[in-house]
Amino acid sequence: MLEKYFKLKEHNTTVKQEVIAGLTTFLTMAYILAVNPNILSASGMSANAVFVATAIASAIATFIMAFLANYPIGLSAGLGLNAYFAYTVCLGELAGEEDPFRIALTAVFVEGILFILLSFFKFREQIINGIPQNLKFGISAGIGLFVAFIGMQNARIIVANDATVVGLGSFSDLDMVLALVGLIIIAALVYYKVTGGVLIGILVTWFIGIVLQLAGVYVPAEGTSLLPDFSRGLQLGAISQTAFKLNFGWAGSHLIQFIAITFSFLYVDLFDTVGTVVGVADKAGLLDKDGNLPRVDKVFLSDAVGTTAGALLGTSTITSFVESSAGVAAGGRTGLTAATTGLMFLVSLVLSPIFLAIPSFATAPALIYVGMLMVFSITKVKFDDGDIADSIGAYLALVMMPLAYSIATGIMFAILGWVIIKAIEGKAKEISPVMWVVFVLFLLRIVALVTNFQ
Repeated sequence: MLEKYFKLKEHNTTVKQEVIAGLTTFLTMAYILAVNPNILSASGMSANAVFVATAIASAIATFIMAFLANYPIGLSAGLGLNAYFAYTVCLGELAGEEDPFRIALTAVFVEGILFILLSFFKFREQIINGIPQNLKFGISAGIGLFVAFIGMQNARIIVANDATVVGLGSFSDLDMVLALVGLIIIAALVYYKVTGGVLIGILVTWFIGIVLQLAGVYVPAEGTSLLPDFSRGLQLGAISQTAFKLNFGWAGSHLIQFIAITFSFLYVDLFDTVGTVVGVADKAGLLDKDGNLPRVDKVFLSDAVGTTAGALLGTSTITSFVESSAGVAAGGRTGLTAATTGLMFLVSLVLSPIFLAIPSFATAPALIYVGMLMVFSITKVKFDDGDIADSIGAYLALVMMPLAYSIATGIMFAILGWVIIKAIEGKAKEISPVMWVVFVLFLLRIVALVTNFQ
């Protein structure tokens, strides 16, 4: 049955090889089950609820990828997208609103529906092809810096400073020291190609913290502990605090702002999915002779349905994970790898007290490391290709995301700068219709911001 459904022989693989690959993929991306509740709880959401929603939504999306697209790709809540959700949207643009996470979940839900619609038409290819390569790479690198910056803040490596806005934290702060130790541990594990190095690094750093707490050296915040609490059970019912809590009323009365937020989610999700899926498929030898990805519509649909389900359950955008490449390296070639990964996400539900007890100083190193992987995209930017518009666009994306503390702002400056300079250069004909549409949307976004501040 498995052979017939997943075509194992055709892909030169076996059930054992696929299962091992699926377990490997899960181990490399399981850190998101600790990181995502940590990040989204900053927006006022229940960490327990986010954990359950993330695990279930990840399983749903990964199962769809397995049985519909037959690719060895795992999906879960995307880093960068969850940071945008919590810090830029909920704590920034929606600050002061009642339960801002409900508005953000509504934007993610609408984005998922739009993504589903785009999966049935070729418009998604037009969007991807219409954006200059330099801007794509600059955006990816900018998100990497943004994610790393958040990790450093969570561990108090970088702190607020009245004189210079931000500055270095204190080495007398054990959270900072433990986070730096964790980063070194992850780097060492990755260097020696240890499977699940990021997750192991998180767990080892957490364990060191527990030892220090038991020794009386580390004192956690009042009312908290680094030790998992099993006394209250699994608390899977906590998902009722976030599931189906959408707020369409606010969206209707703040339509332009809502459209801008939704578009930013959609835009980043599009590029994140395309870049990840093509990269993993290339490594697995699944691209055709023209470099195209067969069944790409089903790949996009898996991502889109996962995002929609995640929003309904109570988590940020679900997207394909680049860590799937670890499973591919272990021999994964078909959807059976993804099916195994999806099953492990369901199994993780019984381990919720463990994942929820993992502190920020242990998850911060993962954010910093993953941020580094994303920053690698800057090496692909051509700053000397003779077109200053391409260079400025990529540069603005790179610097504005972390400095303005907003992925959306980085994308906005990159596209507005690129279009305006292209027009100044007398190269307006090189601007695709898609870019003009995006340009107008961001102009409307600026108008909305100006109006709100007056």
